[in-house]
Amino acid sequence: MHLLSASCVCALLTITITTTALLRQVAGLETVSGLYGETLEIPCHNGATKEEDILITKWKYDKGEGIPGDLLVKQKNKNAVIMATDEYKDRVSMAANSSLLLSAAKLTDQRTFTCMVVAREDIMEYPINVMIYKSPEGLEISDQAEALEIGKLTKLGTCVAKDASPAANITWLKNNKPLVADGEGISIRTSVLLDPVTGLSTTASTLEYSAKKEDTDAQFTCSTQPTVGSELVSSPVTLTVTYSTENIVLQVIAQDPLEEGDNVTLKCVADGNPAPTNFNFHLQGEMVKVEDSNTYTIRNVSRETSGEYKCSLIDDPSMEASKDITVNYLDINLSPSGNIVEHVGEALDLTLKIDSSGESKVFWTKDNIMLDKEPEFAALTYSDSGSYECEVTMGLLSRKASFDLIVEGAPVIKQLSKQLSEDAQHKVLICEAEGSPKPAVSWSINGTLLDESPFINGKITHKIKVVPSANLTVSCTVSNEFGIDTRAINVSSLNGEVRMDKQDQLDDSDQTKLVVGVVVGLLIATLVIGLAYWVYMKKSKQGSWKTGEKENGSSEEEKKLEEKVEENSQKAEV
Repeated sequence: MHLLSASCVCALLTITITTTALLRQVAGLETVSGLYGETLEIPCHNGATKEEDILITKWKYDKGEGIPGDLLVKQKNKNAVIMATDEYKDRVSMAANSSLLLSAAKLTDQRTFTCMVVAREDIMEYPINVMIYKSPEGLEISDQAEALEIGKLTKLGTCVAKDASPAANITWLKNNKPLVADGEGISIRTSVLLDPVTGLSTTASTLEYSAKKEDTDAQFTCSTQPTVGSELVSSPVTLTVTYSTENIVLQVIAQDPLEEGDNVTLKCVADGNPAPTNFNFHLQGEMVKVEDSNTYTIRNVSRETSGEYKCSLIDDPSMEASKDITVNYLDINLSPSGNIVEHVGEALDLTLKIDSSGESKVFWTKDNIMLDKEPEFAALTYSDSGSYECEVTMGLLSRKASFDLIVEGAPVIKQLSKQLSEDAQHKVLICEAEGSPKPAVSWSINGTLLDESPFINGKITHKIKVVPSANLTVSCTVSNEFGIDTRAINVSSLNGEVRMDKQDQLDDSDQTKLVVGVVVGLLIATLVIGLAYWVYMKKSKQGSWKTGEKENGSSEEEKKLEEKVEENSQKAEV
């Protein structure tokens, strides 16, 4: 097979094209999309013809009105030859798979390109429609309003999508929710400008919006969804929403609870936007004008500060708010207080006065132990001595007062006792006394100190141990600056007490036996007397029946005998 020159190939192709009987066009028109400014690959036969069967491949395009324009041609086993002489001369090339590579795609490239394949036994054409797309360079909201006014249709801004193909379709959003024109509170106007040179479109969408109070801090954006690529969203815009004051509130800023000496700040809050900054503060009949601020501070408040306070707008005095202020106070006076020294047996009048702004509660403690009620001292005892504290509370307020009570008096021995130690080796003498100041304790016998209790509430207990060798009398003496008291106790010798304990046990046994014997003897005597009386009475009645002798005398004797029997019976019971 002989190779043909380029001129011969061109001539051959020209003749072939005019010979329509030999040309077969593939049915259907495929569309290929490309991005503006990038290289577009337009496929040829997509494998419909085997590469080894292809002799010549030629690319051409439709110039319009059915006039074709040649781009390039390639013979088998040879490099492609560029045939274009117009703008495509430097923009076209052929890939290894016969695809047409079109660099720097433009909107003017949106036309039909045809790949003609000359095979061994056939000539085929593959027409392909080309579409070029371009996303907007970005979305930007311009001409933004300074503020939105409630109830008034105001131009919010214009969203611009530059240099797009096809023209961008813009959607407005508030807090990521689409806005739809309703002819009342929302109006959207859109315009499209076409660049005659590039053929790209610029879309401008203007939003007019009638704001509501809840639109404060709302975010407005615009978005578009290009034909090719992801959605584009503008930066959010937040606008100030202005509206007149409808409500006003007076706030009281102070620590809780508010006490005398504290500071309290009055704050007037209006819901207008921008918020008013000039107010009148009404302070118990006095009006104070405050400009460029919405607060007023009352310093060093007292209980007389309590009452109703108001604030109002300078521009509209009828717009006002009020608030009651209560200054809490809690005063207590405890009488007597401090260090109190009283004599035992005397009365102590305790008075607690409370002056408060509300209901209060009183708690008493003695030596840090809670008491059930307020202490009363009709007759002071040594046990009444101690540290007393009262706490008065009213809500979170608390006041305390205290006094230390000392009850003094001459000492008195309350009990003097003795006991044998567990091992029976010595005796323990115990002297319990009361008095204040602490009494001194002394004994009339030398002994060993076992224990001395702490001096609490005027009470003291003193214990000594002794080993007496003979019976003796021991005295305990207590004394302080107010007097002295002495008491004695008999103490037997240690040995004698042991013998006496044994003898006492024997005597107790003998006495028990004696009592039992006496009782038994009396019972026997009663029975004997009763039997004798019965025999006597029987004989007396027999004689009386027989002789009829002095019945009166017998009756007297009978009475005496009955009295004797009754007396013996009583003794037997004892």
